Amino acid sequence: MLLNGSEIFAEVLLEENVDLIFGYPGGSVLNLYDTLYKYEDKIKHILTVDECSAGHAADGYARSSGKTGVVLSTSGPGATNLVTAITTAQMDSIPMVAITGNVPNSLIGKDSFQEVFITGVTMPVTKHNFFVRSVEDLADILRRAFYIAQSGRKGVVLVDIPKDITYAQTEYTKKTAYKSDYKLSVDNEDIIEACTLINNAKRPVIYFGGGTNTIDNSNVMRNFINKTNIFATHTIMACGVLEYNDKYNLGMIGMHGKSSANYVINEADVVVAIGTRFSDRVALNTDKFAKQAKIIHIEIDPSEVHKNVNVDYSLIGDLKDILAAMVTNIKKLEDRDNLDWINDIEKAKKSDYKPSDDGSYLKPHRIIEAICNKTNNNGVYVTDVGQHQMWSAQFINHKNARSFITSGGLGTMGFGYGAAIGAKLCMPNKTLVHITGDGSFAMNLNQVVTAVNHNLQIITVIMNNKTLGMVRQWQTIFYDKRYSNTDIVNKTNYVAVAEGFGAKGFHCESIESLNNALDIALKYNGPTWIECFIDKDEKVLPMIPSGGSFENIIMN
Repeated sequence: MLLNGSEIFAEVLLEENVDLIFGYPGGSVLNLYDTLYKYEDKIKHILTVDECSAGHAADGYARSSGKTGVVLSTSGPGATNLVTAITTAQMDSIPMVAITGNVPNSLIGKDSFQEVFITGVTMPVTKHNFFVRSVEDLADILRRAFYIAQSGRKGVVLVDIPKDITYAQTEYTKKTAYKSDYKLSVDNEDIIEACTLINNAKRPVIYFGGGTNTIDNSNVMRNFINKTNIFATHTIMACGVLEYNDKYNLGMIGMHGKSSANYVINEADVVVAIGTRFSDRVALNTDKFAKQAKIIHIEIDPSEVHKNVNVDYSLIGDLKDILAAMVTNIKKLEDRDNLDWINDIEKAKKSDYKPSDDGSYLKPHRIIEAICNKTNNNGVYVTDVGQHQMWSAQFINHKNARSFITSGGLGTMGFGYGAAIGAKLCMPNKTLVHITGDGSFAMNLNQVVTAVNHNLQIITVIMNNKTLGMVRQWQTIFYDKRYSNTDIVNKTNYVAVAEGFGAKGFHCESIESLNNALDIALKYNGPTWIECFIDKDEKVLPMIPSGGSFENIIMN
């Protein structure tokens, strides 16, 4: 079958079961968009307000569905606008294929209009990327891109297609999507040795991360913890993998994690680290992290082993296979002589930070509580980055994997609204709440245009403290209250702006008004903004300073 490059592009998307993509058109991709017009009954395209928000939307779609997110942009500034979104997804191991157009091959390297060497720009921030040199290579390159994005440790693959490739013709043969039967094999003796170490431990603990945050992996994790009865703590990327109120869930660890979770890691004699990379927001001082423990690292990416923290045992492979092999060889914690450890953990929990509240004004934890109550703890929660993100991670009553969507590794302010659009389109029947701060929201509020155009019920709750809250918190604690360029003096009327965009807006200064606004928003067929005023000196606590350890924890 003789097809041009644009038709091959569309056909490979169908091979890969892609029926939804995000993007923004431009000169170098006009042929691709002309073909999408012909394929609109098979492939839905969502036009966002810019390329970066399209990338975040593809990212949010991938995080919520487990599928590969797809984003399409033109060359030059269109391609460079994708860089932040690409890096955000790559840092959190999210499967995404980014397709960029470029000037024709005859103009490459000549500083042509809207030409940029995007494969060179993105090489450090993608899992892999391709420059398509001939139309004969296009189909297989696209197939490989989807395969690489989903195989092993997931990530972002960029494919740059010069314009002449999109109208050149070649023979196309339909193929099924690439599949691999390759598995990283783990020596059974290594598994037995690790299990023996765990069985002999007096103070074992599990520490798990974003690698467990898939439907399959989360089910395996829950089964593993319930059968071994070992207490577990998690990173922000794993919120929801274990239910918030699970008996063995110690909550989040790290800079703004629970005191008890950090205490348990500090006192453990064996730490089983699963699908996590010991980031500097968890292992803030690598010399003191789990200093009394033997560490077993279960990880699919061998490059992460010993990268940040030296470990004693490593099991490299698919955690589903490894945990299934381990679970039958590990004694239940309750079947061992571990009563002292269990009592220590329960005692530590009693000293966890609890926010004060006299009910006279809105507090962050009360806002989160109201959101959870109105969504029956069963919504999808998307955040931007800052204090509101940490409060959300701390106080949302997480119940399900893939229900908490946030930028963990890169910490991208402006991520939330685009990601919320992608997640809502993936799960239209789920209640979706986008939680943000006035600083982050100023970076993405125009994306409500897309939500309005598609009647997406996205409820945005804005914690407005008239400042860059996390920056102010650091300046308060570490910079002697020198608030340099921190306070936000914007006079934005969010209700008026929301209505100007075609959405609904609310101002709230009490729990009663917030509950009323949420009731209306949950019935409204479209996006809503709910502005909640909070005090600018509210802090995210507890807090361990950068480079610190459990001994340096700040509780007030």
